[in-house]
Amino acid sequence: MGMLSKITKLGKNKKFGYSPRFYDDKGEGNPYEIEHKFDKYRSTVGRNRGLKRKFNNVLDDVKREGDRNLRKRMVIILVVLILIFLFIIDFDLSIFIS
Repeated sequence: MGMLSKITKLGKNKKFGYSPRFYDDKGEGNPYEIEHKFDKYRSTVGRNRGLKRKFNNVLDDVKREGDRNLRKRMVIILVVLILIFLFIIDFDLSIFIS
């Protein structure tokens, strides 16, 4: 049994003292933590538990007044895309003009 235990015995793992090259220890947070850059501005991300609470937060975000030019831009983009789609399928727009 003595010879067999020497062959099958696993050695200890090596330990390395790793210190990052460009990491300032006085800085804030963990440099290896992966976080989206807009997470701190979103109310739907975080410790909100439950589907109902998340859904209510999303509705509150939608109700909040945002950029007024954003709605105009979205409508213009949507109209242009619809016109391009109608042009591609050869839709006759003369039915709307009398």
